[in-house]
Amino acid sequence: MTQFVVCLDNRDYAASLERGKLYSVLDDETGRQLGLLRIVDESGESYLYPAARFAAIVVPQEIAVRLAA
Repeated sequence: MTQFVVCLDNRDYAASLERGKLYSVLDDETGRQLGLLRIVDESGESYLYPAARFAAIVVPQEIAVRLAA
């Protein structure tokens, strides 16, 4: 299942991240070990960002399926 986070801090990344916006997280074990999350940002590409800039949220299954499509 796709994990979703909300951006809490876009400082230094204003062109790539919007504060308060929901983002999908791609699996990246190496990044996670370094305290980073692989986020599909405003460019449509995935990049590693500090995990502290985001908060994980629980999205109901039905909505998660629609968002991931």
